[in-house]
Amino acid sequence: MRIMGLDVGSKTVGVAISDRLGWTAQGIETIKINEAAGEFGYERVKELIDEYKVEKVVLGLPKNMNNTLGPRAEASQAYGTALEELYNIPVEYQDERLTTVEVERMLVEQANTSRSKRKKVIDKLAAVMILQNYLDRHSK
Repeated sequence: MRIMGLDVGSKTVGVAISDRLGWTAQGIETIKINEAAGEFGYERVKELIDEYKVEKVVLGLPKNMNNTLGPRAEASQAYGTALEELYNIPVEYQDERLTTVEVERMLVEQANTSRSKRKKVIDKLAAVMILQNYLDRHSK
């Protein structure tokens, strides 16, 4: 069973897919969106769901440090609800506090990646971390 991980932001959606056994997450792409214009990339997400035969979606839930839900978390939940309603696919949420910060630190420290290059891959890598954390938590 393949699972899709999504890191939903206001400008992009990072996408990761699990292997068939559900052990590892691989980054697939970053989808550009425009919340203000009502463009959320749902069609591209559906294309990837079909292409990879995805059976479940895991969305990063950016909780506040005090465990409350702010506007970004609510936007992520709205995105998940839309996917459930549009495509009849189960959606689960994975706490993603500090995921993007961790990815950016990793890119700076280990890869010495420039700021412009980091911006191009950070959301995809955050989706990988979200999905991998979910897979690790649910492994038997």
